Amino acid sequence: MRLTRIQKNLNIANIDVVDYCKKKILKKNAHFYKQGKNWYCKIDHISITINSYSYTIIRAHKEN
Repeated sequence: MRLTRIQKNLNIANIDVVDYCKKKILKKNAHFYKQGKNWYCKIDHISITINSYSYTIIRAHKEN
């Protein structure tokens, strides 16, 4: 269900969500910061939230 929600939030159909987010995270101009138990990555007007213990992608969405 989480992957379906992320796919909908990013408006990407028929694409592997985890692979898509990994490629975004690995870009040189990705901005990271940690707040509490999560890492946040901002890249290409997309915000990706990652759990700092399990490294699970919690959510991703486009920013305005």
